[in-house]
Amino acid sequence: MPLSNPSRRINVLDLDSNITIGVAFPLNKENLQRGTETTKEQIKTDLINLMLTEPGERLHLMTYGVGLKNILFSNSVDIDNLNQIIDKQIQMYLPQISLDNVISNFKKEEHILYIKVVYTYNLDGEKDAILLNFNKD
Repeated sequence: MPLSNPSRRINVLDLDSNITIGVAFPLNKENLQRGTETTKEQIKTDLINLMLTEPGERLHLMTYGVGLKNILFSNSVDIDNLNQIIDKQIQMYLPQISLDNVISNFKKEEHILYIKVVYTYNLDGEKDAILLNFNKD
């Protein structure tokens, strides 16, 4: 019997539904008990963690993290530099995905930073995205 989609690849960890991969966001009682069930779900969680972590915050990985909160409160925001930082961090710490696009918008008068990260899973070529919103409050 031929395969319906021979180009679709699945991570071995996704085959056993009794295995949890890691911790899910948001960090609450339910997610700490449940965890992530697929590698794609865990990669998305890892990407959110990478975006929210400040450089120097993670022990033994002092260069880990994009540092978005510091960027929000700086006097000038260089969006091109921010995109380069995100791309470099993804290449270094999340080789399971490839960055497609970073759409960022900074509303200086309101101190709000919107960042949408569009990426592709390298295993099967499927696209996904996350959206992060930061404000001074």
